[in-house]
Amino acid sequence: IMSQLYSLIRNLHHVRLTPTYFTEESSSVASILPLLSDVMMPELEKPAPSFEGPAVVNGQFKQIKLADYRGKYLVFFFYPLDFTFVCPTEILEFSESYPYFQKINCEVVAASTDSQYAHLAWVNTPRSEGGLGDINIPLLADKSTRIARAYGIYNENTGIPYRGLFIIDEHQILRQITVNDLPVGRSVEETLRLVQAFQFTDKYGEVCPANWKPGDKTMKPNPAGAKEYFKSSK
Repeated sequence: IMSQLYSLIRNLHHVRLTPTYFTEESSSVASILPLLSDVMMPELEKPAPSFEGPAVVNGQFKQIKLADYRGKYLVFFFYPLDFTFVCPTEILEFSESYPYFQKINCEVVAASTDSQYAHLAWVNTPRSEGGLGDINIPLLADKSTRIARAYGIYNENTGIPYRGLFIIDEHQILRQITVNDLPVGRSVEETLRLVQAFQFTDKYGEVCPANWKPGDKTMKPNPAGAKEYFKSSK
């Protein structure tokens, strides 16, 4: 069945699914369609999956949705669980770095499949006692797991999301996906660099080479531009 599943995944981009697509002969494949949410990712350069739900924002409950961030870049990241170990280090780093994101017209939202009540309890717990304390970014509650599934990072076996991070541009197009296994946290500095790089390419139409940072050389995306870049890099 797993080989059928992966074959189906490979072909999904080339097949328009209709009610008659799955025949009696393919019933075994149809029966595993619910598993696709665990292995299918949203596509780059396509609209990011819409989301809406309750969040803790500045210590209060607030309903937020993807559309709220239209016109801005958005770093949307999932973490596995509240009151854990690696997760607070990521959230606190993003929170402390939020002014740098805000300066470049980028917002940051964190999400997990915990409830908004668990989020609030975590925020209201002092850091010295394993809590977050006051933070600068929203914590979105995805108790139904629908959002994590839509973004392809929900682990059915553990019932929690992987460390998925998504960069969404001002037109709500998905530009970057990073997914870590549970033990390893993400780099806030690298995330900021990526947002800056995408914004640069949006504005100037040039491309950013490896390890590019603001102020570094870029290149025009053609053979002549590449030659000029490498010539000047010697």
